[in-house]
Amino acid sequence: MRSSVPTVGLICDHRMVDGQPAHLVGEKYIAAVREAAGALPLLIPSLDPPLLIGELLANVDGFLFTGSPSNVSPRHYGGEAPGADSEQDERRDETALPLLRAAGEAGKPMLCICRGVQELNVALGGTLHQSVHEVPGRFDHREDEAAPLDQQYGPAHTVTVNDGGLLARVLPQRTFEVNSLHGQGIDRLAPALFADAIASDGQIEAVSMPGAKGFLLGLQWHPEWRWAENEISRAIFAAYGEALRK
Repeated sequence: MRSSVPTVGLICDHRMVDGQPAHLVGEKYIAAVREAAGALPLLIPSLDPPLLIGELLANVDGFLFTGSPSNVSPRHYGGEAPGADSEQDERRDETALPLLRAAGEAGKPMLCICRGVQELNVALGGTLHQSVHEVPGRFDHREDEAAPLDQQYGPAHTVTVNDGGLLARVLPQRTFEVNSLHGQGIDRLAPALFADAIASDGQIEAVSMPGAKGFLLGLQWHPEWRWAENEISRAIFAAYGEALRK
């Protein structure tokens, strides 16, 4: 018998650990699903070949696509070959991109964070800037990796929420500060998506889908980091949890 608690599948990175392949999800995402959204977190490995999408959809109530040190391969959106310092994870690409399309069609609630929002945009036909800091007029959205985590995840810049999207319906305010830990970002927005929030330099920071069959929200920042201390993060995860329980 299925539990009355909704289940959330979190897509794993595929990485080498001590010379062996491993499937990883940061604990902060797992904890936020359990504590903030009130759901049961289940890890979905990025296998080759991928797990069958139909089986995942039949056994999971919603999905969370996490951030990652890796980037979406530019071959999926017609971009130039990645630089030597751009970490790739083709296993995750092959799991996440088809699953995003299928889960959206099935109306499964989805929250897509950092790499996750980039995956969402690519899966639906958009493109990415591989180096946002090299785009004229944009500032450097990357974190200082030498700084303590509290500084890396501290407020970095302001975003403004646009009327008409999902974010405007679930948040208590329209302008607020977010953290920023990404080198890549949305370039051409996928036709089906709406730009829910914009940074002060014009970079798209949040997206949703008008007419989506289920909750679908993508965020370039990290609401899972110390979510309980931030009213914006609390509101986002509360809305996601409510969608899962429905």
